[in-house]
Amino acid sequence: MKIRLVSFDLDGTLVDTAGEIAEAVHRAFDDLGIARRPQAEITRLIGRGTRELMLKLLARVMLEEPALAERVRPDAVLERFEHHYAETAGRFGQPYPGCVSTLERLRDLGVRLVCVTNKEQRHAERVLAATGLDGFFSMLIGGDTLPVKKPHTGVIAHVLRHQGVSANHAAHVGDSSIDIESARNAGVRAWAVPHGYNAGVPIEESHPDQLFQNLPAIADEVDALGLLQA
Repeated sequence: MKIRLVSFDLDGTLVDTAGEIAEAVHRAFDDLGIARRPQAEITRLIGRGTRELMLKLLARVMLEEPALAERVRPDAVLERFEHHYAETAGRFGQPYPGCVSTLERLRDLGVRLVCVTNKEQRHAERVLAATGLDGFFSMLIGGDTLPVKKPHTGVIAHVLRHQGVSANHAAHVGDSSIDIESARNAGVRAWAVPHGYNAGVPIEESHPDQLFQNLPAIADEVDALGLLQA
């Protein structure tokens, strides 16, 4: 089937944002007198939105240092992270090799492009704008845009409905098991790239329909499918 729509995850798929997220976490913890955590630990928590990342990280910290619960409120941690991520979002993150050329080529092929992320919409907008990717997408769905977020069936189903594309003409690209499950739940092709986070687990273990070694290979596949249908 010819591909008419491709939705992309953001963090770990289009842009390497681990460093900028970790930096915002570090600054928030510094403000509150909490010891910094290893970046690898923070990176493994990326995928379900920054709010959930911070709450999980804080829960780990308080298990190790119960006395912190008496002086550190979760809402204060979230507020400091929000403040600092507004400064770091898009400043340190870099699009993966071939990202821009892939989006350009897909656009030129007439494919509709959508960004579907669990990152909160306001943060996703900052990252896309700062990296110059915002102009490629006809729709952006963040983790707080809808009442549900990935991997709920309703997220990509919402995209398909509003873009007027059937599931058999669409694919979702991501770097994590969340994305594979999201695609399967919506009945679209589950495509993956290996350069993301996925909680430190190889994406192959999530058994995507197709694993692309780089982003440009996705445009090659879409072009080839289009030629077959021509």
